[in-house]
Amino acid sequence: MRVLLTGSRGLIGSAVAERLKTTRHEPVGHDLKDGQDILHLCTLREAIRACDAVVHAAALLGRRHENAAQVMEVNLQGTWNVLDAAEHAGVRRVVFLSSVDALGVFKGQRPPDYLPLDNAHPCYPSTSYGISKHLAEEMCHCVSDATGLSVVALRPPGVWTPDTYRAIQAERAKRPEFEWDPFWEYGAFIDLRDLTSACIRALTCALKGYHCVLVTSSDISTSGRTSRQLAQLVHPDVDWRGGAEYEGDPYRTLVDIDPATRLLDWRPQHTWRSITGSGAQQPN
Repeated sequence: MRVLLTGSRGLIGSAVAERLKTTRHEPVGHDLKDGQDILHLCTLREAIRACDAVVHAAALLGRRHENAAQVMEVNLQGTWNVLDAAEHAGVRRVVFLSSVDALGVFKGQRPPDYLPLDNAHPCYPSTSYGISKHLAEEMCHCVSDATGLSVVALRPPGVWTPDTYRAIQAERAKRPEFEWDPFWEYGAFIDLRDLTSACIRALTCALKGYHCVLVTSSDISTSGRTSRQLAQLVHPDVDWRGGAEYEGDPYRTLVDIDPATRLLDWRPQHTWRSITGSGAQQPN
């Protein structure tokens, strides 16, 4: 399968490119660093010729040097151009890299309505990045319904590499409250290797229409407290909807990834506990 890959020089895009090659697919890179801009529709239409699918990872993250207008232009107009080019070329599948930021309850924006989080949770984005991802999801849904283009939107949290695990452990060793202060991310993360495998499965699984799923590790990042204990500590007034599964697996992710595992026939392989050996002991 020949796959147009936007943002191919970024952290996620470059990893997806390598995974495509090892699974006998052909990535067609498209990145601003190579002079290829998703805001240029004609360039996209040329690049997508003879491609079977698209992984759309190009985006602005709303960093300090990126103003809201730039974020909206790239993340919305750019996504529209990708969808337009895909539909025009007759590709069969678009995988869109969205974000948990579409929910608007990460990075301390506001408390969630309930825990664990799931795809039914209302969206309250308040940053330019979160709003752009939420609106881009809606755009993907509308285009899929109108044209029949198959679109899978993946909502990952922070994407971690081996360096990330080490850096977080070091910060928590210096200041244990770093885990939840100034804000708590629900212990949610996804290993870069698991996100790339989710992208491949989203490209190749048999489905039609539009689908949007949360993808995270199967466990939480923790200094020792269980998922339920951290929820009670940080958000004591938030409705707890976890069931018996948190008794059998006390460090289970606080993000419902069951829809992703069913839809994509995918399961994350890299956990906080397996990589760091953490989480088995309760803090004093």
